[in-house]
Amino acid sequence: FAEFDDAANLLAANPDATTISIDEPGEIPKNQHSHLHEPGREEDDELLGTNDSDKTELLAGQKKSAPFWTFDYYQTFFDVDTYQVLDRIKGSVFPVPGKNFVRLYIRSNPDLYGPFWICATLVFAIAVSGNLSNFFIHLGKPTYHYVPEFRKVSIAATTIYAYAWLVPLALWGFLMWRNSKVMNIVSYSFLEIVCVYGYSLFIYIPTAILWIIPQEVVRWVLMIFSLCLSGSVLVMTFWPAVRDDNQRVALVTVGTIVLLHALLSVGCLAYFFDAPEVDVPAPVIPAQNGTAITKSQ
Repeated sequence: FAEFDDAANLLAANPDATTISIDEPGEIPKNQHSHLHEPGREEDDELLGTNDSDKTELLAGQKKSAPFWTFDYYQTFFDVDTYQVLDRIKGSVFPVPGKNFVRLYIRSNPDLYGPFWICATLVFAIAVSGNLSNFFIHLGKPTYHYVPEFRKVSIAATTIYAYAWLVPLALWGFLMWRNSKVMNIVSYSFLEIVCVYGYSLFIYIPTAILWIIPQEVVRWVLMIFSLCLSGSVLVMTFWPAVRDDNQRVALVTVGTIVLLHALLSVGCLAYFFDAPEVDVPAPVIPAQNGTAITKSQ
């Protein structure tokens, strides 16, 4: 009790002294926490997803602790249910302004199931719709003979999967490099970036089916509409991550993301659906007197 006597003597000597109660240890950290966080920064943390990033990374590390050469390691990438996939598809089709797609849908459980099957479905949708579009464009022309172009499947698969994997890989490496130079740059994981790109391509599946309509204006309107929706998902996801970087670097980064996405859209529409005219030479009918007669159509 000597310590309490000393404290009583100090209070008697200095009545205005500040006392700290050991019964309420949580008040001081709470007050300090309220002073450290500013309202504007809380919104940035909400967009960037840095509030719970440490906990999420810890849980992700525990869940994916299996060696990478085992089947269990890769099984975790496909551990999603139908409701999660549908929710992420809905979020990519109806983006909410000011909301981060990774923060809302991906970070808790990134997957490869949705991006893989979305890309596979898009490949066949573009290839089949491109063949049907070519058939309807030349329908009724006597010189045209329909021949299915199966090579379009392989070309579409190479294009779609290369875009859905190589572009996220390059972007992930760029964000990692910029994160080593600017501390405020948020570097998403490679799996998260693949998820964003994979789900952002879903809107092109119904668009590719509607591209069968043999109207050039309708096709371009559908392409621009799909580009705006899917591109907005990418911009709202990656702009909060790079906006604290140099302004020119941030604008060039986002501009490159949008440009590559636009090149994919325009390239698919131009190559698979704007088929050139196919003119087959008219058959030559030999005449009885030895001269050849060209049959006019």
